[in-house]
Amino acid sequence: MGIIELLVIAVGVSMDAFAVSVCKGLSVSRVRPAHALKTGLWFGGFQAMMPLIGFFLGMSFADLVSAVDHWIAFVLLALIGADMIKESFDRKDSTSAKDADFSSGTMLAMAVATSIDALAIGVSFAFLKVNIWAAVLCIGLVTGIFSAAGVYVGNVFGRRYKSMAELAGGVILVVMGLKILIEHTML
Repeated sequence: MGIIELLVIAVGVSMDAFAVSVCKGLSVSRVRPAHALKTGLWFGGFQAMMPLIGFFLGMSFADLVSAVDHWIAFVLLALIGADMIKESFDRKDSTSAKDADFSSGTMLAMAVATSIDALAIGVSFAFLKVNIWAAVLCIGLVTGIFSAAGVYVGNVFGRRYKSMAELAGGVILVVMGLKILIEHTML
């Protein structure tokens, strides 16, 4: 997998964290640089750590499922993407009192919740023989930057872009899953 594909996956997987970051920005009257930095570090760090964990979990049983690894990668990416697409159409108000809280406990819970999909992507990376260190670095940096920017975007532009970000991320992941499936079944 090349750098372009890694960047596309990084953007796709970072959209949940970006959407939550937008909500964090909505929740504060004035964004401080510390808000953006803390959000970027928590979300970027967990988005980098989870694929690494998933990769090593996947490596432990990769030999057993190598004949169907492309199907596993496709299903994981398609399910994650479909869930993000579904969430993008959920119209309930997602801004809550927790969104205004930048404490370590709240940030930990949100970072874990937004990075579960990255764990599954890490499992699929094990089957695809991806350079995990390049992938982790790419995903962590992209998510960190998007999350820090999301705090400012949320504070300036409001709720309008949250669903579009989730929809775009979901579509990207489904398309990447299809690309992997097509490459392995057609070539």
